[in-house]
Amino acid sequence: MSDIEIRDDRAAGRLEAVGGGEVVGRIEYFVLEAPGRALVPVHTIVEPAHEGQGIAGSLARELYAIAAREGVAVAPLCPYVVKWAERHPDEAPAVGAELLDAAKDWLRAHPGRF
Repeated sequence: MSDIEIRDDRAAGRLEAVGGGEVVGRIEYFVLEAPGRALVPVHTIVEPAHEGQGIAGSLARELYAIAAREGVAVAPLCPYVVKWAERHPDEAPAVGAELLDAAKDWLRAHPGRF
């Protein structure tokens, strides 16, 4: 995993794990603005040849670290990130139902986005 770089492509809504010059994993997300600002991960994808190397966990950890640096919440809709957050409550603060409901509403209103 040490040769993997994680970079945030905010404009594209992707947190990418890059290794050997190629994207080997990513979390697709959007930024919710109301009722509060939050990063909302929707999908976590790791290329099959790179599974089992801790890439998805590193992406989830970095997403929460970015949110903490920016002073915003993470409202996870991605099943992987939800489970990761449950296993790492010290790194992944729980978010209120209001933000999760708003994130789900946003996703329903933008069906072609993900």
